[in-house]
Amino acid sequence: MPPDALTPNDPRVTHHFTTIPSTSITYHYLLANPPNVSQPAGTVLLLHGWPDLSLGWRYQIPLLLSLGLRVIVPDMLGYGLSSSPASTSEYSLKKMAGHMAHIIRHINPSSPVLLGTHDWGAFLGWRLAMYHPELIRGVFAFCIPYTPPDTKVSSLEEWVGEHRELGYQLQNARGDVERAVAGDRKRLRGWLRGMFGGLIEGEDGGRMGFDPWKGFDLQKLEEVGPSPLVSEEVMDFYVEEYSRNGLQGPMNWYRTREINLQDELPLAEEYATKQFEVPAMIVMVGHDPALPPELTDGMEKYFAKGLRKEVIPEASHWVLIHTPDEVNGLIGDFLKQFL
Repeated sequence: MPPDALTPNDPRVTHHFTTIPSTSITYHYLLANPPNVSQPAGTVLLLHGWPDLSLGWRYQIPLLLSLGLRVIVPDMLGYGLSSSPASTSEYSLKKMAGHMAHIIRHINPSSPVLLGTHDWGAFLGWRLAMYHPELIRGVFAFCIPYTPPDTKVSSLEEWVGEHRELGYQLQNARGDVERAVAGDRKRLRGWLRGMFGGLIEGEDGGRMGFDPWKGFDLQKLEEVGPSPLVSEEVMDFYVEEYSRNGLQGPMNWYRTREINLQDELPLAEEYATKQFEVPAMIVMVGHDPALPPELTDGMEKYFAKGLRKEVIPEASHWVLIHTPDEVNGLIGDFLKQFL
């Protein structure tokens, strides 16, 4: 039996908005307070990845509440009810780390938070811990290990040329998916179903619509069957949320490689050997061809207070919803040191 999960309109969370000072950017976030507790044991900030929403943490939020923790889960920039600026420069990790710092200070001004991350949320989370270390008590991340700032700026094309398993990123950055979906809800549903494991039907029992090496088979968007991981009720919610602003915002994250590398050049020498001063855990999975567990080799040298490394062999990239029992067990065990 799967663990308890939030529903799209779950009464255990309340919905809030905050505007980033000196900008027109507004974030929507979920806030959940533990029941029957006068003072939470701490606060957890959860950052989702692509293509997800704050509801992507639906199996973990009830667990964290049961541990007496307050939980903050924003829709990331470009997603859901948060702003979706057209300018790619607004999606730099440095700027968005500043946005997350504002949210932390706005909700939890007196003490640092625990940070949970997945996918692009993990890329951002490591940079949040790098740019604003005073705001973080500890980090648990899924699928994306920490890597220090690079000493040179390279293009996305050059990067994918060295890592062919990331070919889908070129499709995302070019705008192919945005043009193929083009506001059509049926094609949008097909794309979302396929991203969460749905198969293109009618071909030898079905085949994956998404291939990390190539991207999505955009000619088959209307032929993708239901996701094995996401119920149609939740998929209805995702389609509604993605219909609001389209796919440009989520895809803009893939257009920022050179912006991010340029921002980080001044830090490259310092962070080549610098260590984080908080406990951390990285969890990888056994069935993600683009992000194998060996990416964490040597990562422990960047963590002065220890790095816990785990692998869930049976899990796919969508580990938070694919193997929620195992995920929650690891999170609960890691958080014991803070409670």
